[in-house]
Amino acid sequence: MTEHPAAAPDPATAPGPTATPDPGITPGTTPAPATGPVPPVRPAVAADLPRIVGLIREHAAYERADPPAPGLADRLRPLLFGAERDPGLAVLVAEDTDGELLGYAALSTEFAFWDGARYLHLDCLYLTGAARGRGLGAALMAAVRDHARSLGLAEVQWQTPEWNAGAIAFYDRLGARSRPKQRYTWHPGR
Repeated sequence: MTEHPAAAPDPATAPGPTATPDPGITPGTTPAPATGPVPPVRPAVAADLPRIVGLIREHAAYERADPPAPGLADRLRPLLFGAERDPGLAVLVAEDTDGELLGYAALSTEFAFWDGARYLHLDCLYLTGAARGRGLGAALMAAVRDHARSLGLAEVQWQTPEWNAGAIAFYDRLGARSRPKQRYTWHPGR
């Protein structure tokens, strides 16, 4: 759920409008973690899929969108973890010290014809309400940055709803640049 020219991470995974600002973030610099332990961020594994799907449903509700169609886990499993694994797709998860997943970042490699280069598309960034304002957004974004670098990609693009002031402020503190555009979807097969 992203728009190619966007220059900010997905709003659903970022802190919501009522989130408190992450401390220590200066535009254009790597965000500093919040005080206290920041839960780890790691690549998702197949056992995480049921909770990831639950987080995706929470994300859709947060963005006031229709829920995903039934069978989402069955569609994602082969692409993320099975024999049909798509190397251009990745999911990073943030978990608390007890191993509970608190958020995720869904990533795909895309190509920008204007630039003649591939970039990392941050399709979704979502944290549960209770996880916002604890430095997890900054930790997830640092992991997204590291993933892009590991692939040799110089840019990450994403979008966020214009009403999500908390996410916009978070992305601005990261030093990301926004580009206004309209997002369209089209289902030519219907």
